[in-house]
Order: sequence, then structure tokens, then C-alpha cells
Amino acid sequence: MKRTSALRAAVAALLLTVGLGAAHAAPARAVPAAPTASEGLLDAMRQDFGLTAQQAEERLAAERAATRVESEAKKAAGGSYGGAWFDARTGRLVVALTDRDEEADVRALGADTRLVRHSARELDRTKARLDTGTAPAGVAGWHVDSRSNSVVVTVVRADRNAPAVRAFVERAREAGPVTVAETATAPRTYAAGTVGGDPYYTGNVRCSIGFSVHGGFVTAGHCGQAGAAVRGWDGSAMGTFQGSSFPGNDYAYVSIHSGWWTVPVVLGWGAVPDRLVRGSAEAPVGASICRSGSTTKWHCGTVLAKNETVNYSQGAVQQMTKTSVCAEGGDSGGAFISGDQAQGVTSGGWGNCSSGGETWFQPVNEILGRYGLTLHTA
Repeated sequence: MKRTSALRAAVAALLLTVGLGAAHAAPARAVPAAPTASEGLLDAMRQDFGLTAQQAEERLAAERAATRVESEAKKAAGGSYGGAWFDARTGRLVVALTDRDEEADVRALGADTRLVRHSARELDRTKARLDTGTAPAGVAGWHVDSRSNSVVVTVVRADRNAPAVRAFVERAREAGPVTVAETATAPRTYAAGTVGGDPYYTGNVRCSIGFSVHGGFVTAGHCGQAGAAVRGWDGSAMGTFQGSSFPGNDYAYVSIHSGWWTVPVVLGWGAVPDRLVRGSAEAPVGASICRSGSTTKWHCGTVLAKNETVNYSQGAVQQMTKTSVCAEGGDSGGAFISGDQAQGVTSGGWGNCSSGGETWFQPVNEILGRYGLTLHTA
């Protein structure tokens, strides 16, 4: 943010004061015991999920518990682990297992279990085999789906009978347990041609800031190449792309110039209060998640799948997370957050925020590890 903007500086200072004060009073943990949700967040969940305020509070508490349980359940299951997901109907984490002998240990952690045929390692190997080749435009992507205990290949409905698509599906089924799903539209990236959530500009492209890191911010790789100059929301010089990867990945790191600084905040755009970022614990499949971007502002949905390969026209991008959250051009690079935990940066999707759609993000922990960055947290 530019120092000459008194209003933004005052807001940032206020948020930092509140956030750092809370951090001194109670040091942040991987998944902190969050306070009662704000009215703005509860309103968003009432609108997007059809929940009452009490139901929204209960769901947020259940998701926090599921996030804590997931990593421990994976350790307890060992080689029998077949994946996990949050069941919104029961408010509990479900862990897939290939061996009944592990059920008692996993259930003791507070999770439900489901016996399956294929382990997560086997499904990951199947997906990895698909990742080594190329896919025709009629194949939208593929991902490991723990609930169906298979690798789901998603094809564009209008192209499902195209010879190249059918050949890809046949090869996929030879690689391991595969099921086929359909989508109405192929995925696309969300960069805009003219103009976590604030806009920035590179060349004639507008994208959105993901999360502040010490020294800059992370965003989508398709928004700019390494060395490209970045202008801020007010058009002034802001920073430089220090690293960028797309396709294959869709992430980038931008360092900022003097006169700008970072804050652990994701904009709520008036729909909800601006969100303080306290960590980056990964939410399970089925959990609620929200996105902030400079075009469509604040929208929420659900985590649908992880480790999906998305087949954009520019090339495939691997290890993406799919959500039911909508997005539009200019939202690329913006923040995905679950509660106060950073999740990832917006990459692309299909549809819009009038008729709905799906959106993918690149997980933030992968980006931090790739560039050796430290998330700025409250």
C-alpha cells in the first residue's frame, strides 16, 4: 500500500494494531481457537450455504476440528490411508481406509471411517501417470477423489465423444482406477486485459494480490513473468516479479519497493470485515472457503477436490485445488482463505458470479516452499 494514501494507511495500521495485539496476548498456533465469527462472515455463509447464524457457527467450529484431526488421522492410518474429506451433514471428518484394522485408531481421534479398495498412494500413482502426458482440449482436468476412491477425469460435455478425448480416457483407465465426469465449459485463467484481493497491474493485465509475505506478496504465475514490473492499485511503481511459473504451476512471487509494505490482511470488500491471516493450515475437502479478488470482491463456497491437474489452453497445471467459488477476469492471483488460514491464490475456472461456476487455486504452502518465503501473519 502506498504511504501517500492516508485512508488505506489508517485502516492498515488499525488492522495491524488489533492483529498484533491479539498475537502477543495468545501466540498463534497452526489452527487457533478462533473467536465467534463476525456478523459479516455469518451473513456470507447464510447467503452462500443457506445456514442460520447458529448453524454457520457450528460448521466453522466443526471445520476447525476436522483440520486438526486430518493430519493425525493420516499418520494413524499409515499405508492404509485412502484420503479424507469433511462431511457437512455430520460435521465430521471422514477418513478412507483400505484396512479394517486401522479403524479403531482413526475413530479414536474423532473421525468417521469408510473402507475402500485403493489407498491414497495408489491413486496418486495413477494420477502421476496421467500427468506425464498431454491432454486434448476437450479434457478439462483430472484429480484424485477420495470419496469415489478413484482418479476423476473431467471432460467437456460437447467434446466427450471426440476421438482424442475418448483415446485419452481409455489410456487413463489403463493407468488405474478412473471414473469420468463432465463439465459444460473448459477452464480458463482469470487475468483481465485492462485493469489478498487488491488489484495490481503488469503490462496491460490486471490481477489480484494473494497473500503478503515478508518482502512482498504471492500471486498467480500467469499474471506476469520474472522481471516484469508491477504497478499498484493507484498506478504507481510497486514492485517486480522475482519468480513466476506457468503452466505446470501457476504461482509467482512479487517483491515490493520502498514506500509499500505488507500486512496480514485479506480484503472483505464490505461484504465481511477484512480478514486477518494467522496461518496456512490446509482445509480438508468439503470445508467452506472464501475468495477475495479485485473484480468480483468476496465470494464463498466449498473445497471440492485437491491435487487436480487443470488443462488450460496454455498448458496443464498440476496440484491445484478445486472449489465451488465463482470468479471472473481480474480475480487471478487473489486470496483463498478458510477462517483465518491462508489456502492459496486464484488460478482459473469456468462460469462467472452471475450464473455460478467453479474455480481452482494453487495452494499457498507450495508457493512458500518453492521460493523460501515466510507468510506475513497476525
